Amino acid sequence: MTWLEYEMYKWQEERYPNMQLNEYQDKARTYAIYPEEYRITYPALGLVGEAGEIANKVKKIMRGDVKPEAMEQKKLEVASEIGDVLWYCAALAQDIGISLSVIATQNLDKLENRKQRDAIHGDGDNR
Repeated sequence: MTWLEYEMYKWQEERYPNMQLNEYQDKARTYAIYPEEYRITYPALGLVGEAGEIANKVKKIMRGDVKPEAMEQKKLEVASEIGDVLWYCAALAQDIGISLSVIATQNLDKLENRKQRDAIHGDGDNR
């Protein structure tokens, strides 16, 4: 565990000990202040926007725009954007009526199935 990981873990444990996905989803719901008619659409579009912000930050790292001494700060910025993605995932899951823990479990089952069939690589939903 790096220093940064340790500090983030320590902070998280002080604020929200043993946070679970469904607990996060419940807490995150209190910040979902978009109109009812934009359920599903609003968080889906927000998710794409935040994912784009992550991609932009990573792109700048890849092309060498981030100096080594600024890398830890850039990781924190990426982590913050991942948090925004998580919020939009929680909001979207809430809007479709499925808990994050069910989604996470289904995803792990899908990945395990692909791994057993040696189909992790490639593309398409039904590989």
